[in-house]
Amino acid sequence: IDTPAGRLGLTVCYDLRFPELFRQLVAEGAEIFSVPSAFTVPTGRAHWDVLLRARAIENLCFVIAAAQSGIHDSNRETYGDSLIVDYWGRVLAREPRGQRVVTAALDRDGQKATRESFPALKHRVLA
Repeated sequence: IDTPAGRLGLTVCYDLRFPELFRQLVAEGAEIFSVPSAFTVPTGRAHWDVLLRARAIENLCFVIAAAQSGIHDSNRETYGDSLIVDYWGRVLAREPRGQRVVTAALDRDGQKATRESFPALKHRVLA
């Protein structure tokens, strides 16, 4: 989706386990990924942060990840930890639990310069 902030690739939490989807979105011009989530506590604790940062780094993209937290009607507990991650894997903003708007400035010029000086996306080979 084209937005004023850049080209947005839409995903959901389970999609983090499929890096090829994110590669396809980048091939289609994505500069930012949206990843709303309802990770459970065990998988969130083990995988949430690392998978978000990996998708950002390997695709030189920003990741905006809104995450549910708390105990729900089914007695299922979600992990939370809403994050905004930059193209180098740096966490720009975080809300571990609770309800809060998380914002961060996206350095689009820095992203473009990094993509040019570190051309990993151009060097990939799709089989």
